[in-house]
Amino acid sequence: MSRGRGGLVVVPLRLAAANEIVARLHRHHRPVVGHRYSIGAVNRSGRLCGAVICGRPVARHLDPDRVIEVTRLVTDGTANCCSLLLQAAARAATALGYERIHTYTLDTEPGTSLRAAGWTREHTTRGGAWTRPSRTRQPGPAGPKVRWCRVLNPPATVT
Repeated sequence: MSRGRGGLVVVPLRLAAANEIVARLHRHHRPVVGHRYSIGAVNRSGRLCGAVICGRPVARHLDPDRVIEVTRLVTDGTANCCSLLLQAAARAATALGYERIHTYTLDTEPGTSLRAAGWTREHTTRGGAWTRPSRTRQPGPAGPKVRWCRVLNPPATVT
């Protein structure tokens, strides 16, 4: 097992383990219901320092067969953990044939780790909530969000 930045090792995670660290450490989101894959970062002593959860895009107009979304990224503050996990998520998505990987941040978050991992700021949303009178949802940040993207593979032609 090779050590990454600061002695961190990237490991596969079950959704339950990824959700546990999200429930414990994420500042404004709860655990997720499903995923395509999750990745953790473990330090030299074997402690889980962070996790990234990747799943189908939340926005219905994005093709879930070509685009994957980082739905949660959480760390305990260990140096370089965020960018290590973002790089690992992009490498896994590339290997799986996805064309793009993206994520959203609050417009108040600087995106430093995303820039360090080679992602580009793509779009700022107007914000808003998914809750409607006919379907209530768990509350989450409703303000504007920034979409960050990394292009991975050229578009595939499926026949």
